[in-house]
Amino acid sequence: MSEPDPRSVFGRLFDEHAESLHGYLARRVGDQAADDLVSETFLVALQQRHTYDPARAGVRPWLYGIATNLLRRHVRQEVRGWRARARVMGTDRLQADSHEARTTEQVAAQQQVRQLAGALAALQPGDRDVLLLISWGQLKPAEVSEALGIPVGTVHSRLHRVRRWLRSHGPVTTQETEDGDA
Repeated sequence: MSEPDPRSVFGRLFDEHAESLHGYLARRVGDQAADDLVSETFLVALQQRHTYDPARAGVRPWLYGIATNLLRRHVRQEVRGWRARARVMGTDRLQADSHEARTTEQVAAQQQVRQLAGALAALQPGDRDVLLLISWGQLKPAEVSEALGIPVGTVHSRLHRVRRWLRSHGPVTTQETEDGDA
């Protein structure tokens, strides 16, 4: 019995999963890098197709696991970028002009971006992967477990720890900022 043509199988997998995978990756590293990473994910999957075990994980978590491993190569650059944005956004000063309301909204948005970027940069890589696979990748904890090759209990504990940490160190909302300035 012959193996099915991998081009048709991977063409179907690409059609089914590339768009959602790209959305997750684009949120992590931007559209251009996401394009490259999606292609690289499917190339790696094609090369490693003989190691795939459907009893261990579904195709979706397997692909997200490959993508997350590829993302780890980019983590240092990603964190450096967040830290740089946090520094730059912290030093930007907008001058008041005739569009006072728009300026106020921009300043508040910049502050939130700076705080979120700093919070994401401060997370441990494993914690950041869990948070972003769930929030940006829209994976369920069991799928994150399969994607990262860790127990689902570890996924839950990391997510709980990240949420607790973000509540105490994460971005504040505009309302909280206004209340604090009063």
